[in-house]
Amino acid sequence: MTTLEKAKLWLGETFDEETRKAVQELIDSNSPDLEDSFYRELEFGTGGMRGIMGVGTNRLNKYTLGQATQGLANYMLKQFQGEEIKVAIAYDVRNNSKEFGKLVADVLTANGIKVLLFKDHRPTPELSFTVRNKKCHGGIVLTASHNPPEYNGYKVYWNDGAQIVPPHDEAIINEVYSTKFEDIKFNGNDDLIEWIGEEQDDVYIDACIENSTYQNVGKENLNIVFTSIHGTTYTTVPKALEKAGFKKIDLVKEQMIPSGNFPTVDSPNPEEPAALEMAMDLAKITNADIVIGTDPDGDRLGIAVRNLDGEIELLNGNQTNTILTYYILNEWRKQERITGKEFIGSTIVTSDIFFDIAQKFGVDCKVGLTGFKWIGKMIRDFEGKEKFVCGGEESFGFMTGDFVRDKDSCGSIVLACEIAAWCKANGRTMYQYMIEIYQELGMYYEGLVNLVRKGRDGAEEIQNMMKNFRENPPKELAGSLVEEVKDFKEQTNFIVSKGEKQVMNDIPKSNVLIYYTQDGTKVCVRPSGTEPKIKFYISVKDSITSEADFRDKLKSLEAKIEEVRKDLKLD
Repeated sequence: MTTLEKAKLWLGETFDEETRKAVQELIDSNSPDLEDSFYRELEFGTGGMRGIMGVGTNRLNKYTLGQATQGLANYMLKQFQGEEIKVAIAYDVRNNSKEFGKLVADVLTANGIKVLLFKDHRPTPELSFTVRNKKCHGGIVLTASHNPPEYNGYKVYWNDGAQIVPPHDEAIINEVYSTKFEDIKFNGNDDLIEWIGEEQDDVYIDACIENSTYQNVGKENLNIVFTSIHGTTYTTVPKALEKAGFKKIDLVKEQMIPSGNFPTVDSPNPEEPAALEMAMDLAKITNADIVIGTDPDGDRLGIAVRNLDGEIELLNGNQTNTILTYYILNEWRKQERITGKEFIGSTIVTSDIFFDIAQKFGVDCKVGLTGFKWIGKMIRDFEGKEKFVCGGEESFGFMTGDFVRDKDSCGSIVLACEIAAWCKANGRTMYQYMIEIYQELGMYYEGLVNLVRKGRDGAEEIQNMMKNFRENPPKELAGSLVEEVKDFKEQTNFIVSKGEKQVMNDIPKSNVLIYYTQDGTKVCVRPSGTEPKIKFYISVKDSITSEADFRDKLKSLEAKIEEVRKDLKLD
């Protein structure tokens, strides 16, 4: 069926007048958006279903959301026969999120499913927490994370509070794709909706503090600057910091106003220094020790601290997670809580320093595919057998304990501020604490290259790039021979020097490649599951003997990453 033929199906009586009119305008104007709107159906990636809002099968709208929710309802009714099924729903600040939240609720209640619906914007981790706290069978959050304003999205959680993973995700998708638009039940039953308000914030915040604090040192003297970057954490983080005992909290007031247009930034992504520019400007005025920002749905956090020159510098995700993980495990060891049956969680694209940290403290480091849903799966798989301590991934995500089964900025921020206060009380900074960890375990440094390729042609280009890297792997990177080629799609690890392939079946198949060189350089290549990008994660390492060595080693590692970029022809 051609794209035009697919589009014309949306002119039928199944679709409302507004939708039919919008589709007809695309057809009449021969708009290039017609192709991108209808050439495929939205897929569930590492973060669920995410796309540009508008009419069409490849867009987020009443019908694609309705189809997804009807398919989910069909699956849940089969899985939980004879039970009163409950689903919690939250939504972030994005345009249409509140309306989408009610639409999704209506489809569920039309199918006889009870809904716990937040009255207003709430962070994704609070939804994850609420699923378990309220004993729900599942959860849904309407969010597109840090994507541009034209995007929105839809993430599904199961009864453990974690995002869906096999076999549920595949089974739900099968139900979704077998659901016709005319089968969607849109006429909801408001009697089956229970509204959730601020009272749930307090329960969630208390859990964050309980799971993320270890000592009470210097909190009254720590200068904090926080921004929600127009996102949902205006509802939780300031209150959590105050309740945890921090006294000096300055907010970027202009960015504490929720808005799906994100008017003060080009991108609401705390991974990008530009998103924290206003916070850093405020930090100069207040002489802040730490600057913190979160993304629109409040699961990611960016942390900036004073570097060796006294300037505020944004840490990358691996650096932040290194500090948090080392500190937690050190506190667990002090409290004699480590028995040898504990583990931390990581992902295949995250720094290998977490293996070193785990080894130092006598815990296991389990690794999954990209995305926190795989860390959530680890927790469920080993529940009652091994104790989960904390987990993180390079893309500015971290979680403390298992009370939330997704990355959680609120608990992580409380923890980070505790560490910063403790460091300041002992005459150092978090940055110096990080260097001390590198002195002990080795210094790792990472770079991320994102190549954006939009639309149908872009998707094909990304596929061709992956095909080329799979069939023609580099032989050398930054002067070091490639020793291992891990192909997670084929589930093989090719040992170059031996010319042999080993089977890897402990991690599900995924379109990911990892190259390891003889000197420990690591490069991971993967298409994004939620954005039109192909990503290159580059990790290099060296030894460091003192704080005085840090600047020189940092320069040499940065230069090495540039060499790798050139070898991969990413310039």
